[in-house]
This record gives sequence, structure tokens and C-alpha cells, in this order.
Amino acid sequence: MDTLTRLESTIAERRVASPDASYVAKLNAKGLPKIAEKVGEEATETVIAALTGSDAELTGEAADLLFHLLVLLGAKDIPLSAVLAELDRREGVSGLDEKAAREQD
Repeated sequence: MDTLTRLESTIAERRVASPDASYVAKLNAKGLPKIAEKVGEEATETVIAALTGSDAELTGEAADLLFHLLVLLGAKDIPLSAVLAELDRREGVSGLDEKAAREQD
């Protein structure tokens, strides 16, 4: 988890940089819809790599997806720790039970 935590910190630092100097700042300057679009693109590329690509391609696309997801979470001021806490909360709960509980809300 150290890698993701370090990446989250780097993304936070770069959000406030000049858009000319940082991809993260440039993406944030374009706004939440563009960031969300990038997450969608990377998710699609990850799925394609899983189905038709090599292990190396899938690894690269998964890294891109995680990176852009952290950019999105940062833009929404949601810390990685909140996502990890949610995963901890779900641990040991059947996926089917967890989904059924969400559908009741």
C-alpha cells in the first residue's frame, strides 16, 4: 500500500502545480467530467487488455487505471484511506450479501 499512498501524495502536490508543468494539474484544470472520462477510458483499456492483451499490457493498463482513479478521488477530496476503510468494512462479507444490502438503500 505504500506505493499507492506515495502516489496519492504526489498527485495532491501536483494538483496545485501549473497546468503547463504537470499532467495532474492539467487534468484537474479541465474539471471533474474530464477526469471521470479518463477513468472510464482507462477502465475500458484495462478490460480490453485483460481479454486480448498480454500480461504486461494488462499490468500497464491496470496501473493507468489506478493512477487516474487516485486523481479522481483527489479531485473529490476523498482520501485513499476512506476507500481502504470501505474495503475493510466489506471484508468477510459475502459479495452477494453486500450487494443486496446496497440495493435495499
